[in-house]
Amino acid sequence: MSKTYSRTLVLTFILFSFLKSYSQGSGFTDAADYGFSPDATGIENVKSLQAALDQGGNIIVGQPGTYKVAGTSYIGSNTSIEFAKGVILQKVNEEGAFSHVLLNKGALTRTWDEHIAVKGLHIQVNGIVKRYDKIFGLRGQLAFFYVKDLRIEGFRCYDIEGVQFSIHVCTFEDLLIDDTILVGDKDGIHLGRGNRFRISNATFKTLDDALALNAHDYATSNPEVGWIENGVIENCHDLSLEGQPLVGYFCRILAGGWIDWEEGLELQNADAVVTGGRIYRVDGIGPDGKPLKKTWVTKTRPTHKEGTVELDGIKWVMMQDDVQYTAGVRNVVFRDIFLEKPRQTFSIHFDNSSWSRSYYPGAEIPEQKQLLFDNVRVLHDGDKPFIKVNTPVDVFTVTNSSLRNTGILFHGKEGYVPDYGRTQVNFYGNILNKEGEMVLIENRIPGKEIVLKTANNIEISEDFKAVIDKGEGKFKIESDLTGLKK
Repeated sequence: MSKTYSRTLVLTFILFSFLKSYSQGSGFTDAADYGFSPDATGIENVKSLQAALDQGGNIIVGQPGTYKVAGTSYIGSNTSIEFAKGVILQKVNEEGAFSHVLLNKGALTRTWDEHIAVKGLHIQVNGIVKRYDKIFGLRGQLAFFYVKDLRIEGFRCYDIEGVQFSIHVCTFEDLLIDDTILVGDKDGIHLGRGNRFRISNATFKTLDDALALNAHDYATSNPEVGWIENGVIENCHDLSLEGQPLVGYFCRILAGGWIDWEEGLELQNADAVVTGGRIYRVDGIGPDGKPLKKTWVTKTRPTHKEGTVELDGIKWVMMQDDVQYTAGVRNVVFRDIFLEKPRQTFSIHFDNSSWSRSYYPGAEIPEQKQLLFDNVRVLHDGDKPFIKVNTPVDVFTVTNSSLRNTGILFHGKEGYVPDYGRTQVNFYGNILNKEGEMVLIENRIPGKEIVLKTANNIEISEDFKAVIDKGEGKFKIESDLTGLKK
């Protein structure tokens, strides 16, 4: 053997050993090495996947196949997991129903996890659902609570079931969700309070909301409340699924307000109060999973630091120790949205039902702010409102969009909120496809003040005419549209 060949062989061996050592030192872990396998039981796979995740660093699941999972696995800080093409995690009932397939570790103690990535995950719900189990109000198949710098890419779920959301993230900073396909009978992506986010390249075929920006929410649908702000939602498609009724919205934009606890307050399911530096909520859900249609009078102040305590017949859930009195959505851009499903598109919203009343009488009134709808394409001929507004909102802008039959509806409930405030609507550069009259804005709120400015819009039909139904509102209009321009 020549000296040159021998030297080359030695160098190659040294280089291979170095690369192997470097890879191991960088935390690359194959879950198969811990027993995660398409041939294992769901119980075995949960234990194996957890063992792999506990290594931290970069976890891979490389062998295609359907992997049974019978419970929740927990991912911690500084960890990424990537699933190869053809890998499916299938929920199975080997130890009872459960909620989350994957949950961050800090969710259980409300401590922040950071730098987490989940790529290529495909969950098959397989009929195994539970409204929540680990954390009151957290309902995602893929769920995160108290998380910073979270990236979810390539997620798929084609059988979302009725009591659970597909992706659920609450109390977050710096969230990216990219390349998702979500199909089924509940919310696609459901967000609670958080700051800085982007949702992009998503396809939805959901019965309930495709997207829920629920800063306030049903008590059983978010573990905390607060503002959702500073985000972009782009390149999303809302599609119809055969046989689905037209309920929910493409995007629900939900606000709320609540008050300090006082003896003698009359309360109903999901009402929130502040006392002792904490927010508590009423859990008024009956044994059938539906809200009890009754009210309670509180006489005893809740003081517990966690969990649920019953006082005066009221089940009080300690929601959070970060006190604020309003919740809503602000500074969010919707861009390149394609709407094939003929349902209501955007709802700037208060709840007011036995499930939840977002606004408690006398509370500070939340004002949702600075929403932009850019290049939204209505591809159906339905008659549901394009934007439905029943909260105060300062300004929203509709630009470069293509509308068909419907426009903007302002509505509210008499005596519910004392002042819906002044709203400025900027409407420019849009294409109007309606033939004949189109109600661009309908107002049902007495005294509502609306400032409308329109410019550079295109009317496709020669007989198009924009109409404003002012109701008992106050309008200021500057418009280029036929029927409105002076």
